[in-house]
Amino acid sequence: MKNKLVSAPYLVWMVVFILVPLVMVAYFAFTDNDGHFTLDYVSDVAQYTPIFIRSIWLALIATVICLVIAYPLAYILTGLKTESQSTMLMIVMLPMWMNFLLRTYAWMTLLGNNGLINSALGLLGLGPFKLLNTEGAVVLGMVYNYLPYMILPIYSVMVKIDKSILEAAADLGCNSRKTMLRVVFPLSMPGVFSGITMVFVPAISTFIISRMLGGGGNLLIGDLIEMQFLGNAYNMNLGAAISLVLMVIVLLIMSIMNQFSADEDGVVLM
Repeated sequence: MKNKLVSAPYLVWMVVFILVPLVMVAYFAFTDNDGHFTLDYVSDVAQYTPIFIRSIWLALIATVICLVIAYPLAYILTGLKTESQSTMLMIVMLPMWMNFLLRTYAWMTLLGNNGLINSALGLLGLGPFKLLNTEGAVVLGMVYNYLPYMILPIYSVMVKIDKSILEAAADLGCNSRKTMLRVVFPLSMPGVFSGITMVFVPAISTFIISRMLGGGGNLLIGDLIEMQFLGNAYNMNLGAAISLVLMVIVLLIMSIMNQFSADEDGVVLM
């Protein structure tokens, strides 16, 4: 009885802020303005396939870049002294304390034709290059904003790896490269998959980054949904249908990721 009372607020929160919104999205996706059942809006989502493909592609690129940057950083962090680890973690999380819009606006200033980057290149006789309003700028914004979400899960798993396992690998003849590939990397996979999920999901549904750094010419799924609900092309039913399809895509991708992921007890060392 006591456990039920403790979990009651959480259950209420889930119902109000998760279950009810999901039901509302599904309702509007499968009904017309008169409340009659229809599949028209769901079928209309197919015409936006190029936007879905672009969103998935850019989110995938950003996720891979985050992983390539975050993994060695997390590994380096685990090798530092405890005091240094705390300092470096604070530096990693420091940008997250700043407003999301302000961070993105900063990149607009840096990437503009008269921005700091082009101004610096101009001193070398280069440019100006079109850095803003490109797909590259959108990916850069995703990487900058979501990189901490890749570093922290990987670090949290790596720092828990028992040092005696690494010592045993060294005693058995593994050099640093083999220890990394055969011990550290397999044991860190839960953190890697968690980080991939935490970066890919917000990246595929973002709309502020693509609007501000993409200039409206690189429309993503998030922009499309926002246009249907808040733009001139107001169509709540179509917006709900697009949201529902995006939700299904994300769930499918996460299910595939779960098939490849292994829990910490299931890792097999080669």
